[in-house]
Amino acid sequence: MSIRYTFGGDEHLFVECSEEMSLEAFFKSLSMAKGVRESGIKGVTEICPANASFQVKFDPDLIHPDDILREVKAIEGAAEKAEPVLKTRIVEIPVFYNDPWTHETLMRFRERHQEPSGTDLDYAARINGYGSVEDFVGAHSGSPWFVSMVGFVAGLPFMYQMVERKRQIQVPKYLRPRTDTPRLTVGHGGCFGCIYSVRGAGGYQMFGITPMPIFDPAQTTSYLRDFMVFFRPGDIVKFKPIDRDAYDQAVEDVDRGRFAPPIREVRFDLRDFQKDIDGTNATLEGMLHGH
Repeated sequence: MSIRYTFGGDEHLFVECSEEMSLEAFFKSLSMAKGVRESGIKGVTEICPANASFQVKFDPDLIHPDDILREVKAIEGAAEKAEPVLKTRIVEIPVFYNDPWTHETLMRFRERHQEPSGTDLDYAARINGYGSVEDFVGAHSGSPWFVSMVGFVAGLPFMYQMVERKRQIQVPKYLRPRTDTPRLTVGHGGCFGCIYSVRGAGGYQMFGITPMPIFDPAQTTSYLRDFMVFFRPGDIVKFKPIDRDAYDQAVEDVDRGRFAPPIREVRFDLRDFQKDIDGTNATLEGMLHGH
């Protein structure tokens, strides 16, 4: 990888490990950001990780830009030798695909879409070579997703599908952004999946909705009382298709404080994954369900 360093104003250094997202680039970026955080460089005030990059905020009164650049470049060499292993967790996220709420929204914004006569699921299935929406949903939910970044909107996860590049779902964003997207919409844009943590504008294709809150500033949700944001970089997500009855039941369980998403601590080794992608995914799913 050819790492690029760019200054943004007087207080920010942007480090880009790759122009394209990959798990290799994510681990390199993660290792470098961890190295900067643990090195205790004088003047560093904040580190913001992204998909295959990270940003360092520093105080120019405490450290000169040339010095921060030299320090970070030195950490790059150590990151090359770091083990691509992550202690993380896998979580099951229920999804009501083709739900009435995202369907109503997408129909209101068809003039902004590539194919106004169809739905987002119809479009995504067709351009990815699937014969039906059901086959597409099976592919979307059949393999796990890796959370490579959390942010842009509070608590929103960007997720990268853990399959061979040729099998990854690719769907462009809307031609023009929407002014409305239902809260907890499961969407997709480019190579990234996401879950809209709050209601608001958006441009990702809308596939369904989850009953599981992922951002709660009041911290009243049973599993969000310790931290208002559910996801963190490195989380692994397995989607589970559900119907309307299961969705309504899950919403009721959330409201009553008894919804408990299946979560398991796991060890993810990038080298093992690269050797046997499907086998690693099957092992992860087995761990999720206690097998």
